[in-house]
Amino acid sequence: MSAGRNPQGVLVTEITTEDITFRCGDGAEMAAYLARPSSGSIKQPAIIVVHEAFGLNQQIRGVARRYASEEFVTLAPNLFTRNGGIMEEKNVESAMKALWSLPLEKRNDPEAIRELAKKMPETERKVMEVFYLGREAMERQMAADLMSCKDYLRRLSYVREDRLGITGFCMGGGLAYQLSAIYPFSAAVPFYGSNPKPLESVANISGPVLAFYAGEDERVNAGIPSLVEAMLKYRKDFQMKVYKGAQHSFFNETRPVYNKEAADDAWENAVAFFTKHLRG
Repeated sequence: MSAGRNPQGVLVTEITTEDITFRCGDGAEMAAYLARPSSGSIKQPAIIVVHEAFGLNQQIRGVARRYASEEFVTLAPNLFTRNGGIMEEKNVESAMKALWSLPLEKRNDPEAIRELAKKMPETERKVMEVFYLGREAMERQMAADLMSCKDYLRRLSYVREDRLGITGFCMGGGLAYQLSAIYPFSAAVPFYGSNPKPLESVANISGPVLAFYAGEDERVNAGIPSLVEAMLKYRKDFQMKVYKGAQHSFFNETRPVYNKEAADDAWENAVAFFTKHLRG
């Protein structure tokens, strides 16, 4: 048990945290971090926090604790569990640096990535194979595993099974969009996430969505016009905020691009949004 605190360091509530494992729908083991208010048998709404490319690290655990301090049961899965130790943060960072050494126009070219991977140490090469060359298959599996996370939360005696939300960052933001088109979450908050695939799956989103974007994020922001068009077409409850001057990953306080003003504002809005839609 520990004391949960808000971004200003003020004590909010007592929280309980633990590292857990559970079985996915296909029997595979999933590791996760569970943070929840220490409120006995009182049922609380729950939020799934989906990590970015760097996995279930201390920064994501901190996000989970912050939501728990706001009296949400919070589950942050390690979606790289199936990959063993290959997708550790340092290995992903090394592979990313290698990818960024390619000219911009080559970074989405499978053949160029294969040629680059051949020259890399075995571990980094495997990261490239999983994360870049096998990205579609990886994200399909992650979506299935997130559905298992949803099922796990709904089985917990202290969770309001009809009040589930999802949020995520970068890769996790895209997955938050994707899961919202698969399951009727009560609210979704993607941070700088790619559009759901296919875009027409927006038609299946039933809950409200609040999305945050960085103003200086050309790759992700290129998808905003088509996403807004789809949200309007299908009459979805969609809000978004773009932070002028902020860069991709602005919410992550461990990264050089961290933007405190944008991060604090996004946090305040995210908590208010989840409170409105998960406690109603």
